[in-house]
Amino acid sequence: MRFTRPRDLVIAGLLAAVVLYLIMQSAYGSLPPLPTLAGVSLVVIAIVDVVLGFSLRSRIRGTKPGKPVQALTAARAVALAKASSVLGAIMLGAWIGVLVYVLPKRGDIVAASNDTSSAVIGAVCSAALIAAGLWLEHCLKTPDEPKEPDDR
Repeated sequence: MRFTRPRDLVIAGLLAAVVLYLIMQSAYGSLPPLPTLAGVSLVVIAIVDVVLGFSLRSRIRGTKPGKPVQALTAARAVALAKASSVLGAIMLGAWIGVLVYVLPKRGDIVAASNDTSSAVIGAVCSAALIAAGLWLEHCLKTPDEPKEPDDR
C-alpha cells in the first residue's frame, strides 16, 4: 500500500467544495439551519485515530511490552487511517464550500451568520480528522531495520 498523497486529499476536497457550493447556490433557501456543532463528530473519530496511533506505534517499535501487532490489525488500521484522511478532506471541502457561500451573505441573511459559525467549526474539525488520519498512517510505518556493521 502507498501512503496517502496530499494531491489525492486536495482533489477530493476541491471536488467537495465545488459540489457543496453549487448545492448551496441552488437550494440554500429551502435548507434548514446547520447545527452549530455538526462537525464535532469528526473530532471523535480523530481522537480514536490518535489514541490508536500512539498505541500501535509503541507496539510496532517494541517500546511497549505486550503482544506484537498482527498483520490484519495493522492492515485494518491503515484502512482506517486512509478513510479518515479522505473523509476529512471531503468534509473540509464541503465546509469550505458552505463557508464560501454563506460568508458574503452574513449581513443580508440572519441564517447565514449562524451557518458561518457552523462551517468554521466543521472546517476545523475536518482538518483535525485529516491530521489524525495522517498521524495514524505515519505511526504504522515499520521502523527501519538496524544496519549491521560491515566486518569485511
